[in-house]
Amino acid sequence: MARSDFRFSWPFRVRYSEVDNQAIVFNAHYLTYFDTAITEYIIAVGLDYEGEVERTGHDYHAVRGVVEWKQPIGKREDIEVFVRPGRIGRSSLTFTLEIHPAGEEDLRTTGEVVWVYTNQETHQSAPLPQMLLDMLEAYEGKSE
Repeated sequence: MARSDFRFSWPFRVRYSEVDNQAIVFNAHYLTYFDTAITEYIIAVGLDYEGEVERTGHDYHAVRGVVEWKQPIGKREDIEVFVRPGRIGRSSLTFTLEIHPAGEEDLRTTGEVVWVYTNQETHQSAPLPQMLLDMLEAYEGKSE
């Protein structure tokens, strides 16, 4: 996708502690970038995540994470992680992610993270709350 296909991005500067002996970002850090960007996306959408968990007894569990490396990311490089909803199921929400250098189209990484909405007492999946679906639609301007 192009950067313009995403409404939301979150900036990072690669820190020294995130690179390996090859002076590129160590593979495990990509999921941290994704998780942080998803958290900021949820805030931007307007969901009071912690309040909802406390109020409802339901939470989102990450059940799948995919990272596809296209090109390396170097130390002290400024990057942007782009987030948007992908597939929305009955109880699951897939986030589509891309990493680009700040202000550039050069695609470095693609990925997805799947969340399942879960009752914390029974550990069973539950339907995504309509409130979240409405927030996503209002923020993105359309249904996925």
